[in-house]
Parts: sequence; C-alpha cells; structure tokens
Amino acid sequence: MMGRRTVRGAVVAAVLCAVAGMGAGPGAGSEAVAAQDAYTYDFAEGAQSVEGAASTTDAVRLEPGGTYRSTLPVNGRLYFRLALDATSNAYVSATAVPRTGTTVSSSDGVKVAVQDADARSCSYDSTRFGASRSPHPVAAWASRVTDGETTACQTAGTYYLVVDRIDSAGSSSDDWDLELTYTSEPGLVNKAATTAPESPDGWDSASPDPLPGDAVRREGGAGFATASPMGEGVWQDDIRPGQTRFYRVPVDWGQQLHAVAELGSSSSGSGGATRYVSSALVMSLYNPARGYVDDESLLYDGRQSSAGLAPLPPVAYTNRFGLGDRTSGMRFAGSYYLVVHLAERMTEQFGAGPYGLTLRVQVTGTTQDAPGYLGQSVPRDTFAVTEQDREAAAGWSSGAVTGDTGTEKADATSARGGDAAMRVVAVSGIGAGSLLVLGLGLWTMIARRRARHA
Repeated sequence: MMGRRTVRGAVVAAVLCAVAGMGAGPGAGSEAVAAQDAYTYDFAEGAQSVEGAASTTDAVRLEPGGTYRSTLPVNGRLYFRLALDATSNAYVSATAVPRTGTTVSSSDGVKVAVQDADARSCSYDSTRFGASRSPHPVAAWASRVTDGETTACQTAGTYYLVVDRIDSAGSSSDDWDLELTYTSEPGLVNKAATTAPESPDGWDSASPDPLPGDAVRREGGAGFATASPMGEGVWQDDIRPGQTRFYRVPVDWGQQLHAVAELGSSSSGSGGATRYVSSALVMSLYNPARGYVDDESLLYDGRQSSAGLAPLPPVAYTNRFGLGDRTSGMRFAGSYYLVVHLAERMTEQFGAGPYGLTLRVQVTGTTQDAPGYLGQSVPRDTFAVTEQDREAAAGWSSGAVTGDTGTEKADATSARGGDAAMRVVAVSGIGAGSLLVLGLGLWTMIARRRARHA
C-alpha cells in the first residue's frame, strides 16, 4: 500500500520533472537555476541578529556558545563586546558571505581581532578570497588564551571583537552578510607543556597513498551549520561554478587528517585553443572553532585534476604553541570542516556544469586521551569526538539506514530533498499554476487508486 511519504514523494518528483521539462527551452534552462542557487549559504538555525557597533562604547555583548548574524558594510569596521574570565580560552570566528553578483579581488577578505580595554591585540587573523577571485564564504578567527607564556590579555574583564572588511579598488560596494560564533574552551587542571611536537621526530609527516575504490555519493552542505558528516572513505558530489560545499570530519586527539580533492574532466575538454582556470577549485580546512588551518587549490584545463592538503600534525593540545596556522590550528579534537569552492570563472571557460567532485579522506593514528580540562566547552563537546559524531560518519559512510537514528537520517534527507524541490520551483518562477494543478491531479489519481484497492 502506498503511504503518505510515498505519495508526497511522487508529487514532488512530478513537480521536479515538470520544472526540468519546462526549463529545457531557450533562455530557461537549469543553468539559470544553478546560478541563483550557487550563492546560497545556510546560516545556523536560530542565529541571533545583532548589529555591529561603529564604536566600542555601543558594542553589543556576545555570549559563549552563541551564533549570530550581522552585516558587514564596505570599508566597514564593527565592534562586539566580550566578558571574559581569567581561566577560559575564548575563540570567535567571523564568516563573511558576499551576496549574489558581488565583484571581489584576490586581496579582498575579512580580518578579525580580539582586543582588551586598552586596545592591545590578544590575537588577529585574516582570510582572503585569493587567486580564484570568486566570491564565496570565508572565515577568520581570533582568540584570547590564558595558557600561553605572555602576560597580555590574561585578566578577567571586558574585551572586544573587531571585524574589518578588506576591500580594494574596483570591488563591489554592497554589504556582505556575516555569521559570528563564540566558543569557550576551559582551562586545564594541570599546566601543559608550551612546546609543540616537531616533525619528523614528533609525528609522521608523510602523506599516505590516496584511497582507491568506488566512491559513495555525498551531497555537501551549504554552510558550517549544515556541513555533511563524512568519515574515512572516497566520496563523490557535484559542484557548480560559484558554489561552495561544506563537509565535517571527526578527528580525535592523536589523529591525523588527510584529504585530496579531485575535479573531474569536462565534456568540453582541453582540445583546440589553450584554456585553463588557475585556482579553479579551492579546498580549505577549518578547525572545530571555525579557525582557518590550511587550503590547497588546483589549476584546471578541462582534464581531471587533483590537489591534496599538505601533511598536517596529529591533533594535540600543544600544537597551539607551534608556528603557522597548519600547526597551531590543529589544537583540539572535534569536527574539522572541509570547505570546497569552485570558481565562477569556470563557466566562461568550460560551461556551467555541474562538475564531478571526488574527495578522498583518511583519518590515521591512534586515539589518545583528552587533556585534563577543568570543565566543559561551550557549546558542549565542541572539542571532542562523541559517539554521535562517530555514528553519523559511520552511518553516512555505510549508507545503511537502520533503527531510530536511521529513521531520523532518512527523514532529514527527505526534508532536504523537499526543500530543494521547492527552491527549484521558487527560483524558476514559471508555470506555478500549472505545477499546482499537476500536483493536485496526481494526488487525486493516487487517492482514487488506493480507494479502489482498499
């Protein structure tokens, strides 16, 4: 017997087929829909809207564990207030999201800093769009830590998050959307060593051979909050020019993460005149606090091409005392984010796609005990790999849907599919009345058949 979910799925499928057929004519293809969807960014559900202040005097206070939405104007500088104790480490990340049609240069980006009440910087960081010159979400983080050997920024009191937009001549002047997260890490019961492990004596700096085997389909999320869980394995997705895909990989204490991204060959090939796009695809790695760790890009000429992250140290508390983002960023366990962006310029050279994307992910090393924290992080378990994290990665990787957890995943997948269908219908903007009639007609026909066989 056909249930409600199947009926609903049949109607959605019919609507999608109708949209696809109606969009096949000149000037109304799936490429137009894809171009609109490429800029979609999924902000965290329930994120609080806040307005950044032009002065510290009017700065809004951010709370540990909070996620916020704001707006970053051209040539803008925004202030937000933090109330910190004398023992916890505070990490604040700002994700800048340019809007549809934005023009950016390689040097444009976002800069963040945490300052004390006397305008002394505790830390600062910046992330730029880079050689792809393609607008996409980029994140930078700053912190106030109490476990270092410096004497600055150690006391309890009022601190400020400072967010700057980095602009250059010729870039668009429209506002960017902004997502802020504030994560608190407790201090340690006992003081840790302040020296990071060194390679090659301290850890294996050789990259393993990329995983072979058949790939499993995995659709990436459209934001940090909706990043798709991914364990060790070979994964396949589709990506369009201008689109950014988000994935999260659980990496525990003592483990190393290895990732290779491969962009499939194009049907337009590389024959005839020489065509290529430098930094066509960029794969960036962010840690559980959304702090930038590393990135790698590839040049594309129509033939398949791959790029892998350089060897990263195993996750260790003392990495925070190392030099460079690639070491200091691997300072805690948790979900690490692989963020993959395909440059807009690919459309000009090789078409609107979609292009095949393959990710080969490996997590090596023996899991170690967590450091002796005084309490819990906020949000809880941000700097840990939980059983739920492992089950999510394992469940996705095996493709099995069993038990209550499997039902929830199936429902979530169904909901994403339904949302995607409605988004396609909304963006297409054509034949809404016909689609509605078609859907109702199909629903009625199925209901009558069920009545006859009841």
